[in-house]
Amino acid sequence: MSRRVRFNARKTVRFGPFYLLFTQGGLASYGIKLGPWTWNFARGTHSVDTPGPGGVRIGKRRRGRS
Repeated sequence: MSRRVRFNARKTVRFGPFYLLFTQGGLASYGIKLGPWTWNFARGTHSVDTPGPGGVRIGKRRRGRS
């Protein structure tokens, strides 16, 4: 059984605290980042980067996941 390795190209463009995330299909996401706090306008979520591994994400829940 052979496995295909998939590669997804992504590019982030920053304008001060604003960012745009592009994928092969075009604009995927956009938001603002101020210090450890990030607001993603496309998904309607925000997150806080905590010291060490991990972080806190607050916002919409994904449908179909437990």
